[in-house]
This record gives sequence, structure tokens and C-alpha cells, in this order.
Amino acid sequence: MPCWLLRLPRLAWLAYAGNPFCAAVEQAAQGADRADPVPWHALALQQVLGEGASGVIHRAAWQDGARCRDVAVKLFKGAVTSDGLPLNEMAVCLGAGDHPNLIPVLGRIAGHPAEGHGLVMALIDARFRSLAGPPSFESCTRDVYAPDTLFTPDAALRIARGIASVARHLHAQGINHGDLYAHNILHCGEGRAVLGDFGAASFHPPGDPGAAEALQRIEVRAFGCLLEELVERGADGREGDLRLGLAHLQARCVAPDPGARPLFAELEQRLAGLQEAL
Repeated sequence: MPCWLLRLPRLAWLAYAGNPFCAAVEQAAQGADRADPVPWHALALQQVLGEGASGVIHRAAWQDGARCRDVAVKLFKGAVTSDGLPLNEMAVCLGAGDHPNLIPVLGRIAGHPAEGHGLVMALIDARFRSLAGPPSFESCTRDVYAPDTLFTPDAALRIARGIASVARHLHAQGINHGDLYAHNILHCGEGRAVLGDFGAASFHPPGDPGAAEALQRIEVRAFGCLLEELVERGADGREGDLRLGLAHLQARCVAPDPGARPLFAELEQRLAGLQEAL
């Protein structure tokens, strides 16, 4: 990975999977795939729940032995997508592990009639909705929120703390999400949030802890953009100390010098402190 790339002052979203410098770790992750195979014939696809650059997500019924389970099935579109390679995305999803702010992956589809790739995931509560829509030509790099979107202080803090926690977890697993945006976050309106869409995710380059930390600080800038959006849409302006605390954190997250930005472990800790003081 070019060293200069990691020092760019305004870079916030970076996807590099499929490049030669990380081919070895990607191949190792794909070779270490020990996910439970889910036979294609055991799945009955139902309505489409969503669609992204890399694939289509269906609701499905899974005949898992003697019981029938309601699940979500992501079917990847092809060998290459605008975000990257489906096999890399699958490897990242399976390597992410368990976290309360991730959608659990239950297995990998086996025996697809067209030799397609897919994942079987837990079906989350229907109350969960995207936090925002993707950027428009007017907003450029910023997500588009519904005009009436407002967050209570508690909900905003719970969303921010949950995303900081899952980002810390992913980087501890050697994974850079690469697309940390509100439109890739699902929430229930009460603050519980899950981070999804790993189409732009990449593994840290092997044997370079300095690059791994630098990548995390780039992703912290993306988190700073999210934090700014949550603060702007606060439902109650009376919590002056809270807004000042969040504004201070947000400013540190988007500092022009990437090395001056906090890491996700510190962000999670400070957000927890603000939540306890609320």
C-alpha cells in the first residue's frame, strides 16, 4: 500500500481489496473458511429485502433439519462488482466474528445451481430501517437524511457508541470496513444499531501494524462525519454539555493530521462516559 495514501488529510472511505499487496491475507482468509454450509435446496427464497452493489438480500425460509427458520439470504451478483470481489466480501463477513452491532452470519450457501455465492444471515427485526439514504449529486460525500429526522440525545449516543464499538471490533480482527456511512447502518429508532454492507471492506495488509493503525484513523474520520450528522439532528438542544462533548470528539475525529485522531477504543470509552452522564 502506498505510504502517502495513509497520510491524506481528508480521506475517510477507502476500499482496496483485490490489490496484490493484500492478496496473501485474502487467500488465507478464503482458505480458512470454516463456515457451516447451508444446502441451496434447504432454502425457499421469499421477498427482496434490499439490494446493493454486490448483491440482493432476500427473506427466506431455511429448513434446518427438523425446524424451519426465517433467515436473510444474500446472493452475490457476479465475479466482480463496483465494490470489489464477492469472495473477499464473504471472507470478511465470515472473519468479522460475533458482535452485538453486527448481523450474525449463519452459514455459506452450498450447491447453488448456477455455482453462485451467497450467505445466510440472521433475520433482524422488521422495525430496523436505514439510518439515512446514500449520498446524492448535491450532497456529494454526505448521506441524505429524511427532512424530519431527529435523534434524542440517548438515541444519538447509543448509535454512536454502538458503531464505535463494532468498528473497534472489526479493526481488532484486521478488517477495515471502508464504507462506514449512515446508509450502511440499520437502527430501530431507539438507538440500537447494526453495521452492514461489507462490499467495500478489506483486510489489513499483513505484517504492517503501522498501516493497520493508520487505516483505523482514516475510518475514524468517516466516523467523525457520522457523529457530525447525529449532532446536527439532535432533537433537544438543552443538553449543552453533551453537545459540546460530542462536538469536541467530532473535531478530533476529523483532524487534518490523521495521527492526531483518536482510535475507536478511546472513542467508545468517551462515548460511554457521556452516556453515563446523561
